[in-house]
Amino acid sequence: MKIIRNLVVISDTHCGCRLALCPPEGIPLDDGGRYLPSTFQKKMWVWWREFWETWIPEVTRGEPFDLVHNGDAIDGVHHNSTTQVSHNIGDQLAIAVAVMRPVVERCQAGGGTYFHIRGTEAHVGQSATYEEQLAKSLGAKPNAEGQFARYDLWKRVGKDTKRVPAPLVHLLHHIGTTGSAAHESSAVNAEMSAMYNQAGRWGQQPPDYIVRSHRHRSIAVDMDSARGRAAAIVTPAWQGKSPFAWKIPGARVSEPQIGGIVIRQGDEEFYYRRFVKSFDRSAEA
Repeated sequence: MKIIRNLVVISDTHCGCRLALCPPEGIPLDDGGRYLPSTFQKKMWVWWREFWETWIPEVTRGEPFDLVHNGDAIDGVHHNSTTQVSHNIGDQLAIAVAVMRPVVERCQAGGGTYFHIRGTEAHVGQSATYEEQLAKSLGAKPNAEGQFARYDLWKRVGKDTKRVPAPLVHLLHHIGTTGSAAHESSAVNAEMSAMYNQAGRWGQQPPDYIVRSHRHRSIAVDMDSARGRAAAIVTPAWQGKSPFAWKIPGARVSEPQIGGIVIRQGDEEFYYRRFVKSFDRSAEA
């Protein structure tokens, strides 16, 4: 069995939103029409290509990788919003497949495994029914209950060696938020503390890395541990600033953060790397 020493994590692609990823050639719609991406979406697609074609090969040293989509793959029909390409979930799923299938196939061609985490029900349906359909169609590895889109994932990256242990990673979608930039790390630090507390109570190994999403903002809280440096990491997203973001404290004055992360077992230590891009603020009038 091939040892995979790289774990790539992306999240919050929100396919089906006019502020999220769409292939440059557009996507056919159920009624026979065709949706073509906006200038904003074309810019995001440039970063998507840079992430997969330049950054990932560099950070993984060209080695195989496992891949996790950490939830909210489609935008859904939510909160009376009107920013979707289509309110037909089939159209949104088609966009998600067109975005994700090439990178899933790249992962699997190298011997890696694709995993999918369930996101927010407002976006992906009750009990993540739409995300389950997507994960199954993309060939995600099911959990013990047969769910192709699971609620969480415990994953070791690589294999223990005499010099470097294989980091244990825990992934799930949700994490607390805040409207204050001064307290942006509070819920992230609390999540790490809760995980270590739970592991200590029951005599379990705590995770070396905790990965969360949902916020659409990139942040990490690091601390030293006996095994190396542990961290709680929140991934960036692949969606622009929706009308709802303009009303939320903190989010309304910040710009979208776009990208993903890699967790790697190196030759001398395990570590993580982040790819984060941001759009410019509004132009001066």
